Amino acid sequence: MNEKRAELRYKRSLFSIRSYIFYFLLIAFAITCCLLLFLSHLEVDYGSVYESGKLTAANVVLISLIITVLDGIYHKITLEYPMKRLLKASQTLIEGDFSVRIPLSHGYDSRNQLDVLIENFNRIAEELSSVETLRTDFISNVSHEIKTPLSAMQNYASLLQTEDLSEEQKKEYAGTIVDACRRLTGLITNILKLNKLENQQIFPETEEFDLDTQLSECILNLDEVLERQNLDVVVELEERVKVKSDAELLSLVWNNLLSNAIKFTPPGGQIGISMKTEDHMAVIKIWDTGCGISSEVGKRIFEKFYQADGSHATQGNGLGLALVKRVVDIVGGDISVESELGKGSTFTVHLKKS
Repeated sequence: MNEKRAELRYKRSLFSIRSYIFYFLLIAFAITCCLLLFLSHLEVDYGSVYESGKLTAANVVLISLIITVLDGIYHKITLEYPMKRLLKASQTLIEGDFSVRIPLSHGYDSRNQLDVLIENFNRIAEELSSVETLRTDFISNVSHEIKTPLSAMQNYASLLQTEDLSEEQKKEYAGTIVDACRRLTGLITNILKLNKLENQQIFPETEEFDLDTQLSECILNLDEVLERQNLDVVVELEERVKVKSDAELLSLVWNNLLSNAIKFTPPGGQIGISMKTEDHMAVIKIWDTGCGISSEVGKRIFEKFYQADGSHATQGNGLGLALVKRVVDIVGGDISVESELGKGSTFTVHLKKS
């Protein structure tokens, strides 16, 4: 109903009384002025002038009619038809179909304001389409990630109710439930953090600190895990590199990148962290000799819930690198990844020095 009302509002016939009166008066006025100016210098027979005046008036009526119809055709082509397409597309957009697009009426060199309006509409539709896709994927992935640990907790809790279980089995089942709870807690914590970061509810608290000291502390905190995984660590840190940023947020970046390096590197492999200065930037590289990723995967590695290696899906929830990317963006840095399948990955972070 709203669409029909909007179409009626912009409906315009080829002949408009208002336009006809306007053009008639305009042409009559112009011809009258020209005739009076012309006749003022001539001696003429007023009888013949009267006959010529009737003919001239008829011509004015005909010319006004022709111009009115041409004006109506012009407006139909240049205004009414594009507006109808725009109204129909907007109604489709309101109904939830974000795939709708409107072709431009003119080329790039001859665009008018209506073409700019159509182009902006197409951009809005494209943005809404991508947001809808992200929302759908987010709900689907969150549902899956929550369902997996809950199922594990339910199954092993049921097993614990079985009689005649040995103490070792009880400890094993209880440990599995604890691990599932820990994973579920980590998932919810990361979702909340990412939501706050994306909605700019977390504001960086900048302070000046030694970046090399922070990186060293992160490595030391993971010493037990590194030893358990039998991984060699290569550390090359330039000393006394100061940055002015949020230390807590940056600590989240290093811990996530190092944890990923450990997770995807088989026992006996190597991980490394290096830092050097280039002009006014501090360049931090965290690398590993793990499974690596393909170039196609590398383009999506920072998307929420995207996991490069399906075989390691149970070890994470695909939010760590999304958090890393958002934090680096907030503190004004830059992050990139270089990787090759079977040879490992290198994440590079650029930060401004103090």
